Amino acid sequence: MSSSTSSADSRDSTVPTVQAGSFLTLHYRLAGPAGDVINTFDGQPATLSLGAGELAPAVEERLIGMAEGARATFELPAGVAFGERNPDMQQWLARKVLNELGDPMEQYTVGDVVQFPTPDNSGTFAGTVLDVRESDGAVLFDFSHPLAGLPVTFEVQLIGVL
Repeated sequence: MSSSTSSADSRDSTVPTVQAGSFLTLHYRLAGPAGDVINTFDGQPATLSLGAGELAPAVEERLIGMAEGARATFELPAGVAFGERNPDMQQWLARKVLNELGDPMEQYTVGDVVQFPTPDNSGTFAGTVLDVRESDGAVLFDFSHPLAGLPVTFEVQLIGVL
C-alpha cells in the first residue's frame, strides 16, 4: 500500500485532467450561427459534474482529457451538439396562456427565444418562436433546444478539475 501512496504523492505535482465524473469549474460559451446562447466569460464561472447531464454528451466528450487551466474552442457540425429539431416539440400557445405566463404587452417575433417556467416552478425552459398568428395572437413555439439542428461553437476555459 505504501508504494501506491508514494506513486500517488508523485502524481500530486501533475496538472489534473478531465475524466468521466470530474467536478469542474469553468467558463464556457455555446454559440450558434446567430451568436451566443450561453456565455459565462463575462460573469461567474460555472460549476458542474461531468456526466450529470448539465452539458450535452457531445459537448462533454470534448472536455475529456483536457488539463486544468486549458482553453480551447471546438466547432461541432449541425445536429451533433443538441441533435436535430424535433417536429413533435412544436406547439401553438394561445395568447391568453402567454399573457398568464408573462407580460401581456409582450410582442413576439419569429426567432425570439422565450423562457418559460417549468410546471413545478423550479426552473425554466426555452422555446423559439416559429410563427405568430395575426388573427388571434397565438404563437407557434419550438421547444427543441435553441441550438438543435445548428452548427455550434463551444469555447471553454478550465479553471479547476477535481
